[in-house]
Order: sequence, then structure tokens, then C-alpha cells
Amino acid sequence: MILITGGRGAVATRLLALLHADGIPVRVGSAARADLTPPPGVEAVTLDLTDPETFPAALAGVTSVFLYATPDHVTEFAEHAHRAGVSHVVVLSSSSVLGVLDSEPKDDPLAGSHLAVERALLASPIATTLLRPGSFASNAASWAWPVRAGQPVSLPFPGAHTDPLHESDLAEAAHAVLTDPRHRGGRFTLTGPESLTFAEQIDRLAAVTGRAIAVKHVTAEEWRKETDGHIPAVYADALLAWWESTDGRPVALTRTVEELTGHPARPFTVWATDHIADFTASRAS
Repeated sequence: MILITGGRGAVATRLLALLHADGIPVRVGSAARADLTPPPGVEAVTLDLTDPETFPAALAGVTSVFLYATPDHVTEFAEHAHRAGVSHVVVLSSSSVLGVLDSEPKDDPLAGSHLAVERALLASPIATTLLRPGSFASNAASWAWPVRAGQPVSLPFPGAHTDPLHESDLAEAAHAVLTDPRHRGGRFTLTGPESLTFAEQIDRLAAVTGRAIAVKHVTAEEWRKETDGHIPAVYADALLAWWESTDGRPVALTRTVEELTGHPARPFTVWATDHIADFTASRAS
């Protein structure tokens, strides 16, 4: 039995479909159980990673777990999982931890939260496999509203590079490490196939949608104000620092997706095509 946490997420839903198609017993958990719509025969359970009281029932009879990285009560989760007989956990972490593995990332809460989860699981008796993706292609979904509204996209660092990774590639990689014992205990850094600036991603999105998309180059402070209430200040600062560090600097790429799945990582244009409806719905009046 495989337990998928964070069941409403894009990666989790795709992973669930893959495992279910294989006929593998799978259970899906979410803090909002009522919002889950699993395939017939798949059990949905309440699993709030901030509430240890939900852990025992969700973990009963489970042998492997796909775990979204959240530091809240992760040590208790590992203890409950071990007592329940879980022998393998696949952690959805982040490549940001690679820069802070030998330090205490006080100034990088994004990397710090993922690193805390990694350390807690690696300190447990459970075999732990780490998936460390770079940038998700789905981050571009934050541009959907201005694109639909015909407004420019505000970017503080249009020349910042990222390595957009399709959520389907990540789900297929997770499927591989959950089902192939050869990958158990591995450390995998995953990227998309290209290092693209935000401006280049905008251009490719415009080509796919057939819409002209303008870019508004804003200052870091202007971007903070625009995102206030949507992104906590401490995370906004971490994002700005990361983008500044990659401004005009391509990021390193890996072939891990291909090595795990047997096919090259999907280009950003494929992600844009798959999500074209998000960007081309009727514009607001």
C-alpha cells in the first residue's frame, strides 16, 4: 500500500493516476479530504501534516509514502510511519537544499523547510529517497490572470533563469522511484530540459496562446507590494534573492528525468500547451 500525501496537488494527482493504472494499492490523503476525487477503489483519508492525530489512521497498513516536504511535525510523522511498518518514504524536496546542506539556512526559509524534512527522514530508520526538483513550470500559472485580462506581467528580474519542470515529469519520476527498488535511497536532482529566462518563458507562452504578452519591469519593492497578501514577506524575499542570483546566469541542468522515466523532460512549450485554457479564458470585462 502506497500513501500519497498532499493529494490535491498537481504532482500527487498525476502520481495517483499512474499507480492506480498499475493496479498498485494506493491511498490518498489531504487535510481537505472532502475535496479529493480519487478513482473508484482508491481510499481517501484525512491527513493533515500539521496535526499528528491524523497520522495513525492514514498510515495504517502502508508500506511506502510519497511525502510533500513540510517541516511541521515531520519527526512525529516519521515516528508514526516507522511504527506503522512503513519501509520507504519518497520526499518531494527541492534543489534549493543543495546550497545549504552544510549550513543552517537562516536566511533561506524555502531551502530551510525542505532541508528540515530531509534531515528528519534521513535520521529515521526508514529508507528515504529524495526528489529535488528545481523550478516548477507551473509557477508560470501566476501569470494567468494578467494574461487573460490583457495586462502586462510584472517581473522584477526578467532576465532571471529557471529550469521549468513539467509536473507530469515529476510525477513519472516519483512513480519510478516508488516502484523500482533500484532507486530506493537515491538522491535525485531534477530539472526541465532548458534554462530559460522569465522573458523567454513569456515569449514562448505568447507563441502558444497566440496572444501578445507585455512585460512590466518592476523593482523588487514594487513586486513585494503587488504580491503582499499572496506571498509571505519572508518567502518573497527569498524568491527575490534567488532570482537576482540567476539574473543573466543559466542554471545547471540534469538528465535525471530521462534516466528515471526513459524519456527526455518535457519542454516549457508542452506545459504551456497543456495549460492553455488557464491563459485563454474570456477576459474580464
